[in-house]
Amino acid sequence: MTHDGSEASDGPGDILYRVSPSRGAGSPEVVGFYEPATGSCQYICIDTPRRKCVLIDVVQQFDPRSFSTRFDHAGWALEYVRERGLEIEWILDTHPHADHLMAAAWLKQQTGAPMAIGEKVRDIAVLWRDIYNLPDAFPVEPDFDRLLTDGDNFKIGDVSVAVMLSPGHTLGSITYVAGDAIFAHDTLMQPDAGTSRADFPGGSAAQLYDSIAAILDHPDDHRVFIGHDYGTADRHAPEWKSTVGEQKARNIHVGGNVSKAAYIAKREARDRTLPLPDRMLAALQVNLRGGRLPEPEADGHSYFKVPANRF
Repeated sequence: MTHDGSEASDGPGDILYRVSPSRGAGSPEVVGFYEPATGSCQYICIDTPRRKCVLIDVVQQFDPRSFSTRFDHAGWALEYVRERGLEIEWILDTHPHADHLMAAAWLKQQTGAPMAIGEKVRDIAVLWRDIYNLPDAFPVEPDFDRLLTDGDNFKIGDVSVAVMLSPGHTLGSITYVAGDAIFAHDTLMQPDAGTSRADFPGGSAAQLYDSIAAILDHPDDHRVFIGHDYGTADRHAPEWKSTVGEQKARNIHVGGNVSKAAYIAKREARDRTLPLPDRMLAALQVNLRGGRLPEPEADGHSYFKVPANRF
């Protein structure tokens, strides 16, 4: 494998990854790797001198036809970490994803590293208990080792990480600011693709605008790493890194000081045209358990509960 910032592929399924090098003391090296079935961007954030890292938003693959799962990408991440001689300090997610299943619980089982997510996942769980009619489901606390709050701080080796509450896509999404690297998840997309949807239960285009404004209040040279990329009509290769300055200047939804009212109108009009993600009704009942499948029944198999005509 190469670690010089060039495009490379290796491991199961020829996984595409790119490396964004550290810019010096306090600036992490970031390895981004891409899951094409859901357009998901996953990350290994590394303090290279201390050989410490965290994993962010790693995918558990799911086939919506057979409801089978596997861990090719999570396994690739562990292989990469082992080859580099890195120690995983945290397994992090930014929110309970609607379009893919989380690999956090499996990664914890493999490594012993603790899992964390935003504390407002409790409020998201309340919404989805009603949607699934499972009043005793998703207790949250037993399934995560730490529930992070707005303003929390921790370290990856010597790299300082700040936690920002960034609602809008969901009511409990959080952003990780690790030195000069911002893990902006499903808020911003690449500048030529705009921003993420805000029409899921608990979502809000108005809150998303404010969350994006707070993210873009960082210095222009801070790197921005997003949660998804699907390409565009003019760009077919996936990308997942930009800068604050590039987003402020060129983002097609918020660049150039677009007003909040104009953004809300554009975002809500776009959201009305979008179909439900084909994994959402399976994903939430797994992701609110940290990536664990529903408890096995008497025959040893897990079963999903899916509401009919709810959406």
